[in-house]
Amino acid sequence: MQSWPTPHVAAVAGIPRPLQLYDTADQHVHAVDVTPNANGEVGMYVCGITPYDSTHLGHAATYLTFDLVHRQLLANGHKVHYVQNVTDVDDPLFERADRDGVDWRELGRSQIALFRSDMEELSVIPPRDFIGAMEAVDEVAAMVQTLLDNGSAYRLDQGDVYASIHATKQFGYESNYDRATMEKFFAERGGDPDREGKQDTLDALVWRGPRKGEPAWQTKIGPGRPGWHVECSAIATNRLGHTFAIQGGGSDLAFPHHEFSAAHAEAAYAEPRMAGHYVHSGMIALNGVKMSKSLGNLVFVHKLTAQGHSAAAIRLAVFAGHYREDRDFSYRGLEAAEQRLARWQERLAQPVTEAEALANVNELRTALADDLDTPRALRVLDMARGDHDNILVNAIDGLLGVRVFA
Repeated sequence: MQSWPTPHVAAVAGIPRPLQLYDTADQHVHAVDVTPNANGEVGMYVCGITPYDSTHLGHAATYLTFDLVHRQLLANGHKVHYVQNVTDVDDPLFERADRDGVDWRELGRSQIALFRSDMEELSVIPPRDFIGAMEAVDEVAAMVQTLLDNGSAYRLDQGDVYASIHATKQFGYESNYDRATMEKFFAERGGDPDREGKQDTLDALVWRGPRKGEPAWQTKIGPGRPGWHVECSAIATNRLGHTFAIQGGGSDLAFPHHEFSAAHAEAAYAEPRMAGHYVHSGMIALNGVKMSKSLGNLVFVHKLTAQGHSAAAIRLAVFAGHYREDRDFSYRGLEAAEQRLARWQERLAQPVTEAEALANVNELRTALADDLDTPRALRVLDMARGDHDNILVNAIDGLLGVRVFA
């Protein structure tokens, strides 16, 4: 699947600071393991969109978080292999297409195109591999076959295949939720606890057999289509290896999606842990109310830019809060970001010594290396008195993706 163009990423001066991130599994901040894989790269996988609605600011905030991660790693001299999926075949997509009276494939294509343009507008560095579920059907089927062969999965009627939560000893380590919480979220977030014949109510669907009116593919395990969680397991591990540095997404993906994605990969390859870090960004609210499609209170990136708001200001508005917090978006906050950008433009046009500019760059690096502390980073820049030969301006571009002077 076609990604979007790579933005110019300015070189960053100063002293590299090892990136530390909060890990949901370990429940504390610790250094990202940047030991290069066999290809000399650090692997990062971030769950992508299900393309049944436009990119709203909640989506954008998640991808801006991992764009920051990507930029810190690059600025520290690491090669990064970034992979992202698109769940371009799934029940929510079919339901929205049926509601709107359009073909689900066309709906998906249109929303993926809009997502690409939004990410390009926001100067998000694209994934090297941008993979749709339909592209990955055969590799998902191969992983499901592995799970069947080693006893980690079992077949039910209608051609369905489920993976057992007891296939790995460590199931539950990623989210750290108790059984009651798992059951609650499993039911709310796409699970099917009442499916007859399952060995455990939490067992997850990894292959859906053919149904009338639904797409299906002929594979070595029979006709059907991928389950949601195993889709990411297969796409990630086939490109990054059985283990890699970072698995990322919104906090609502910690369970069941990331828990099961990890469990499927670990059961297939007998690995103790799929990712070194499980990193989750908080939810975005509009004027105190969580953004959601059901409430109809979404703020769309393309509408903000059409209204004349710059990508730099949108990024600064998002970065005003810490990525792990559930935080609020408001037009007042966007106006404050625009005013902040104007102050930076005025101040950074003033000359200072090279030493002072480098000192500010190093403070900026230190703030962002500490679990992406963007509020602290913005305060550092608010105090900057000027720049020297664009040293600080380039660092703001390279590390934050914010172009001070468009």
